[in-house]
Amino acid sequence: MALRVAIIGAGFGGLCMAIQLERAGIRSYTVFEKADDLGGTWRDNSYPGAGCDIPSHLYSYSFEKYSSWTRRYPEQPEILGYLTHCADKYDVRRKIRFGSEVRRAAFDGTTWHLTTAGRDTPETFDVVVMSVGQLNQPRLPDIPGMTEFAGVSFHSARWNHEHDLTGRRVAVIGNGSSAAQFIPRVAERAAHLDVFQRTPNWVIPKPDATFGPLARLAFHFVPGLQRAYREWIYRYAEGTLYPALARGWSSGLLEKRALGHLREQVPDAELRAKLTPDYPPGCKRVVIDSSFYPALTRPNVDVVTDKIARITAAGVETTEGLRAADTIVYATGFKTTEFLTPIEVTGLGGRSLQEQWRDGAEAYLGISVVNFPNLFLLYGPNTNLGHNSIVFMIECQVNHIMACLPHLSRTGPMEVRPEVMAAWRGRLDAAMERMVWGNGCQSWYKTASGRVTNNWPGPTTLYRRLTSRPPLPAYRSVTSQ
Repeated sequence: MALRVAIIGAGFGGLCMAIQLERAGIRSYTVFEKADDLGGTWRDNSYPGAGCDIPSHLYSYSFEKYSSWTRRYPEQPEILGYLTHCADKYDVRRKIRFGSEVRRAAFDGTTWHLTTAGRDTPETFDVVVMSVGQLNQPRLPDIPGMTEFAGVSFHSARWNHEHDLTGRRVAVIGNGSSAAQFIPRVAERAAHLDVFQRTPNWVIPKPDATFGPLARLAFHFVPGLQRAYREWIYRYAEGTLYPALARGWSSGLLEKRALGHLREQVPDAELRAKLTPDYPPGCKRVVIDSSFYPALTRPNVDVVTDKIARITAAGVETTEGLRAADTIVYATGFKTTEFLTPIEVTGLGGRSLQEQWRDGAEAYLGISVVNFPNLFLLYGPNTNLGHNSIVFMIECQVNHIMACLPHLSRTGPMEVRPEVMAAWRGRLDAAMERMVWGNGCQSWYKTASGRVTNNWPGPTTLYRRLTSRPPLPAYRSVTSQ
């Protein structure tokens, strides 16, 4: 009997898994998607200026040549269009069950039982692939008085497009990558904009460019051109940006470039001082943008570094007084370290995954978890990148899962060996010691205790090599314990 595979999520990871199953002739799968359309984070994040800081020809599947990109750095509509194109070309949309939010996944020793919202009877599968991402649950800050605000407020990942910001007094709380993209668009329309900054970010210029009709034709018809261009982007990121995160030869260059960008775009010394970080570049995610700083220098924009005391009906009150606002946008990120939230997952013997991960999420290769047989994660713990394309990592993970399927089809349910997981944990801990993320900054990469649970601490070439190894030595059959 063919394996019954459940894929949870229809973003980059879930679609990649579905497409590879289709290509392998495995069609006994179902994709569960809680929303009414595919796209994941690129469906949800539709704020003005939303886009990617990885070049389009690398932020795409290696197996799907695509000559329709109109610019070097793609914006949200193009990325969503690419995912729609892939789903339609490989005919996986018919396997997506939209409006089906998985609430519970339970393993009974042989199979997995999934319970979706509004449905009492669980459905049974042999394999579950979790592809819910790390950036899918918006995080709101814990500020007193938020419910008392008399104006309009929303999280940037749930943008209120019906609320016209023209002539408004807008407060933006947060200044990370998303805020850097939408602040310039908001500043052009708002009467006044207050940007509440807790910690400044390192910002480097974004060398964006458009691809005209001739360039797109060349990418489509010239043999090997698109692949060569993609490879060049990949090698540059791997050879130049990764060493900066590993406190290597390029860390000084990254800081010099960021400081030069700041001096060039922010002539006011007082504002420049507010925007200068006191931690090493890369400790928090580096912002790649060329329009953020100019927006902050506009006469109708203030960068506020005073501590927020509370939200009132009239605006944001800081330790220095009230900043009036009729609109508040929370650019406060996501619940990144709460992997798989809010799905309740139970494994062998009724073990709770949430309880097992109480000190921080972990998985072998970021894919497999001890005590949870036939459960695989895409974009799981310690697989996020600060320098390259997550789509590359997702493809590595999907390839690893595809290599596992024939084995568990023959032997029954398999889990990663505890000793293999322990060795993996040791390797990760040792690798983290040389990375910049632990150097005195708060970031979404880390738990409250300071453990880095999100980022991959090695080159992506190493990750590809590790995930391409034969999987069987790392796994055991649960029936042989």
